[in-house]
Amino acid sequence: MQFPARFSNLPEYAFPRLRSLLDPHPAGGPVLHMSIGEPKHPFPDWVGQVLAETVADFARYPANDGTPELLDAISGWLRRRYGVEVGHDRLMPLNGTREGLYNVAMALVPEDKAGARPVVLIPNPFYQVYAVAAASVGGEPVFVAATEETGFLPDYAALPPETLDRVAAAYVCSPANPQGGVASRDYWRGLLDLAERHDFRILADECYSEIWRDAPPPGILEVAAAHGADPERVVAFHSLSKRSNVPGLRSGFVAAGPQAMTRIRQLRAYAGAPLPGPLQAVAARLWADEAHVDENRALYQRKYRLADDIFADVPGAQAPQAGFFLWLPVPDGETAALELWTKTGVRVLPGAYLARGEGPANPGAGYVRVAMVAPEDEMARGLTAIRATLYGTR
Repeated sequence: MQFPARFSNLPEYAFPRLRSLLDPHPAGGPVLHMSIGEPKHPFPDWVGQVLAETVADFARYPANDGTPELLDAISGWLRRRYGVEVGHDRLMPLNGTREGLYNVAMALVPEDKAGARPVVLIPNPFYQVYAVAAASVGGEPVFVAATEETGFLPDYAALPPETLDRVAAAYVCSPANPQGGVASRDYWRGLLDLAERHDFRILADECYSEIWRDAPPPGILEVAAAHGADPERVVAFHSLSKRSNVPGLRSGFVAAGPQAMTRIRQLRAYAGAPLPGPLQAVAARLWADEAHVDENRALYQRKYRLADDIFADVPGAQAPQAGFFLWLPVPDGETAALELWTKTGVRVLPGAYLARGEGPANPGAGYVRVAMVAPEDEMARGLTAIRATLYGTR
């Protein structure tokens, strides 16, 4: 059977690659998974109660565009968090944010731009769904390095004007996965101006927005509103997975301009999978509650301080501004991950698996990504093992 050529260039997904690298070798100690960003902090006790109270809704098809209660909760959260008013007509719950980050390309990227193949801008390293979305619509993915020199965010303005004129959409992740960089208000304003000049949409993946060290990261919706930007320039994505420690709930939302949302909802009507009713009820309660989010953030802030202490004198090693990944410099990510596994049993992800490019041209090659999601005592053990194995003891 022949598969579409547009998918032939995609790299193997990161975690099967990791299994191929590590699993042929025995673990060198008690296994500790620090490769996958699956939150391990507790979610609120009342989640089960809400689910039980609404279980009868499994007998009905769910609201495709979201229940009024869930849309109210989301718009209320956006008002509290960013000071913006976003009506129900500009919101749609997602069955996992990955659904939206993929389908947005289907809904909004045209067949051509400026008479040529449309370009989709992607930060490098990147969340892998961005590249698959671009390939699915026949777009040309242009990977732009997000390195320490650029604040771990892509400098799209440095691209040639002829490339920018063909851009239909630009993905940006802030706080960034994997590096933890945060887009400032100036960064968002500059990107909004660039999108206006070259007529493209910004696809803002803000799924880590509620896990931060000192100050809440600015959001593109608040900056766009203050800047007077065209609402159609912005499509923003948020998730409960990290904010509320419910990755299995598969619940997030997308916010966009009215025209863009009409097309996103139209695609959902034909091909989407709306969140089941009881899960929408749970999501509504989670978006309306901040107490559990504050508690969750405090746990991560303790982990930032722990990482600061353990890696204090390692050049280039620092806990992130936001998010829950460490992006640690090493001579070679694959070699470091294999050594760590065979000597200690700690699993981390080679940075090259999250980026494009061969050898030194791959901006992730000299890093490993470490997820700080385990309970604090386990994380302390894992970080200490990483420190001793990859950098030596102090």
